[in-house]
Amino acid sequence: MKIHRIHQSQFLPITLDEAWSFFATPKNLEAMTPPFLNFKILSEVPDVVHSGLMIEYRIRAVFGIPMRWLTEIKHVEALARFVDEQRIGPFPFWYHEHRFKAVEGGIIMEDEVHYVMPWSVFGTLIHWVFIRGRLLEIFRFRKRYLADRFNLVQKD
Repeated sequence: MKIHRIHQSQFLPITLDEAWSFFATPKNLEAMTPPFLNFKILSEVPDVVHSGLMIEYRIRAVFGIPMRWLTEIKHVEALARFVDEQRIGPFPFWYHEHRFKAVEGGIIMEDEVHYVMPWSVFGTLIHWVFIRGRLLEIFRFRKRYLADRFNLVQKD
């Protein structure tokens, strides 16, 4: 079993309070998700994440086929980090940590995802041909969305 890892970081010119207010609000997740996923939250969600919160949503990640995903919010440390873990979904294991750190002029937001593909060797092939690229595209979309949302001048 291979555990894959994706790590992304982004500077945003906002305070920790502003970052937490935005990222800890589950309803903001839809706007940060690329349209090709047709992401839709199905469960009732509170204004701010808390440990034990279960969020059910629908995505169309592969060939437009709808699938349901259930995540549990874990390890919430206000203004610093929270973790979502998949309970039901396409991966045998999915652990996504969101971290926030104050720096001069703003914050650094980090995402670290650890995940395992299903289907053994076939899953490994699908990962390298399709899944890894799709996950990276989701993070690229999110990075562009956040740069626009928080008026960050991008340097390419």
